[in-house]
Amino acid sequence: MSIYIFASRLVIALVCGILIGLERQLRQRSAGLTTNSLVAVGACIFILISETVIANAVAAGGPVNNDNLRVLAQIVTGMGFLGAGVILRDGFTIHGLNSAATLWCSAAVGSMCGYGLWREAIVAVLVILFINWILKFVEHYIENHQKDNPMADPYDKEEK
Repeated sequence: MSIYIFASRLVIALVCGILIGLERQLRQRSAGLTTNSLVAVGACIFILISETVIANAVAAGGPVNNDNLRVLAQIVTGMGFLGAGVILRDGFTIHGLNSAATLWCSAAVGSMCGYGLWREAIVAVLVILFINWILKFVEHYIENHQKDNPMADPYDKEEK
């Protein structure tokens, strides 16, 4: 897979995550813009790893080693448990979702490096940093400038 196809798939996943996350952010949900973007990007990275590993094996004329993909699947599962450890609940507030999603994405990038996909890993890191730096500003802007939100869930409002 060319780096351009890799990057375009990653950007499409980012845009989809932004759209989903923006809707969640506007409704003032705990998993908002950055968390949804990170999860979409992380999932995309794991799929791109498996596709690239298979394509490289086929191009080399050798058999596809499914053991590598099984290890990759276990990394995804294991990171889910590790990520759950950084999520904290304080009353109605949840903390750590973005950190958990970032850890998950870091595992994806580390997996890419393990497979020797360093160019792709650099592109993935740039997208993850964009989410955590730029989209975090957008997320805070929405939180700080949202007064009467027409998209807010009417069932969440207290009766007056």
